[in-house]
Amino acid sequence: MHITSSPIYLDHAATTPVRPEVAEAMSASLAEDFGNPSSGHAWGRRARRRLETARASVAASMGVAPERVFFTRGGTESDNLAVLGRLRHDLAEGVTPHVVTSAVEHPAVLEAAERGVLEGGRHTVIGFREGAFDLDALEQVLRDDRPGLVSCMWVNNETGLVLPIAEVGALCRRYGVPLHSDAVQAVGKLPVDWARAPADLLTITGHKIYGPKGTGALIARDFHALRPLHFGGGQERGLRPGTEDVAGASGLAEAVRLAVAEAPAESARLGSLRDEVEAGLLAGIPGARVNAGTVQRAAHILSLGIPGADSDTLLAALDASGIAVSGGSACASGSSAPSGTLAALYPGDTAAALRLSFGRLNRRRDAATVVRAVAEAVERTLALVSP
Repeated sequence: MHITSSPIYLDHAATTPVRPEVAEAMSASLAEDFGNPSSGHAWGRRARRRLETARASVAASMGVAPERVFFTRGGTESDNLAVLGRLRHDLAEGVTPHVVTSAVEHPAVLEAAERGVLEGGRHTVIGFREGAFDLDALEQVLRDDRPGLVSCMWVNNETGLVLPIAEVGALCRRYGVPLHSDAVQAVGKLPVDWARAPADLLTITGHKIYGPKGTGALIARDFHALRPLHFGGGQERGLRPGTEDVAGASGLAEAVRLAVAEAPAESARLGSLRDEVEAGLLAGIPGARVNAGTVQRAAHILSLGIPGADSDTLLAALDASGIAVSGGSACASGSSAPSGTLAALYPGDTAAALRLSFGRLNRRRDAATVVRAVAEAVERTLALVSP
């Protein structure tokens, strides 16, 4: 078994380390402005100024007015707020709630939509045809049913698949239906400028872009069309009650600023690294395929399908070799259920999934080591299941 001389982290799509600049911004907030931003005294006013400075920074990075930015506790809450918040708004207005999602959405979207069904709504899932998102099926639903919301992620977290968000947005505008997009894996990897974004609601989070865990934001064109998920305060204009995490907001703002500024150069670097590793693995692993390899993908994710292998055994072997990867989405860890994303893209397929996601911790010099270690791990795991 090949053991790397130093551990190699290839799970940046699951989470990322906090950048020094982000930690510094958070530390300054914790040390200097600990007051409750809702308090009227000097300490509260200082905390409020820091919170609003963070909001303005996120807004500037995303090309949106500050009043459109609502801080949350992360991507999951933002997705829940967009989907359930809209469904509950429609229900309160006496309209039967109906949300349409792609088949490859994050569970935070899909499970929120299913919760909406329990509350009296409808959920329509749009699948894929020949590996591509079925825009014709989406248009038919929009034309026939005029749903209350479409939710279509920007970049799939398991495969790196880039959804046709511009085309989806154009269809939604044509039929007057608001669009929510989970952009958690897109910010810092692709151009995500609100001024040109087709979405009415946009989810972002900190810990995928070297920011703090448990801090995110929902960007909303019209927050009046949402209902809160929490109750007990007027913070975030009543949309997200609860004392704001000023330090977290400061860290998120710095993480977003750096990610957006560095995206062109970093995406090019990661794409080159991914392509080198991908070519080596396809040459070294017989029968391996690149999941979503025939469509546009974000530069930082490489998802492999390996026929005959067992994902858990393969991940354990790589962990023992000093390489951290994922079988798909870390959000589904501990579950033996097949990936909904891969089931949508490859119905009936049983190939093991291996996700390598690249980031700031990875360098070109690691490519050969990764290729050799992964190929050897696959060979060993396949030998275990061979008759």
